[in-house]
Amino acid sequence: MIPKSAEGGDGCKMKVIIIGLGSMGKRRIRLMRRDPMINIIGIDTSEERRKEAEGLFSIKTYADMAEVSSDHEIRCAFIATSPLSHHKIISKCLSNGWHVFTELNLVADGYDENMRKAKENHLTLFLSSTFLYREEINYINKEIKSISCPLNYVYHVGQYLSDWHPWEDYTEYFVADKRSNGCREILAIELPWMSEVFSKIIDVSVVKKKNTALKIDYPDSYLITLEHENGTAGLLAVDIISRKAVRNLEIYGEDIYLSWDGSPKGLYQYDLETKENVNIELYQEIDKQNEYASFVIENAYLNEMIEFFKILENPDIEQKYGFEKDLEILKVIDRIEE
Repeated sequence: MIPKSAEGGDGCKMKVIIIGLGSMGKRRIRLMRRDPMINIIGIDTSEERRKEAEGLFSIKTYADMAEVSSDHEIRCAFIATSPLSHHKIISKCLSNGWHVFTELNLVADGYDENMRKAKENHLTLFLSSTFLYREEINYINKEIKSISCPLNYVYHVGQYLSDWHPWEDYTEYFVADKRSNGCREILAIELPWMSEVFSKIIDVSVVKKKNTALKIDYPDSYLITLEHENGTAGLLAVDIISRKAVRNLEIYGEDIYLSWDGSPKGLYQYDLETKENVNIELYQEIDKQNEYASFVIENAYLNEMIEFFKILENPDIEQKYGFEKDLEILKVIDRIEE
């Protein structure tokens, strides 16, 4: 995972902080432990989560960043806490001289300050956008870029909110907050790759409703029409009410038809000559955790972590997605929610 030149001095292990030991923090640790040259340290205010991580991964954990902030051997931090807390933690990490990998922020709090601080201190500020590292998205992007005419698409992404984290009450974590709500998180996951593949989003129109008895104070379903800079247009349905976890995409035009159910084996392309739907196989090995829906695989999470460590080695590598692009996407999401 870590390029040789990015390891600690004299071949020593690289010290990496994981801040937040919930489901995403554990995922990052699980993947990171594949590289024996990474020394992982966990941070979480919850004693229960710290003990769980220590038992699962045999790592040292602490309750507060202050307990390790003086350790000058720490190279970088992965931030996997609730999104609304990210900007303050990012700022502290940058002040400590640590490169930062952060999960989705969902709001633009502290963006200008943290981008400035990272630039002034020559530190990497890396924002997760996992779907840009999915093999299916890369294939779709390549095929669409070969088509000269505008296209249409229909895309539905949904899963009942109570089923997101069946091990905890949905009212007890960040999706209960209107500023970091469940539909907003789905939009923050999907719109970056859609903007890259279909081109910049230039207009939106929205129908939004609350159709459930979920204990939330925001809409639970959105029907969105999106127009893109190159003339492509699409219908995007986002919800937290679908009792079946679903990700269904159709892309169609005069010279192409693609469909994808979100799973690693569910990408199909219609052969215009044979008039057959052809399954596109892209994976030699699928890395999957059983507790998640069929379309949630680990491969892309690993790929973006590898990309982050490559950038630590060579800062001239251009990030696929960063805070500047995310600011534009967050503005689109704000328009959808207004």
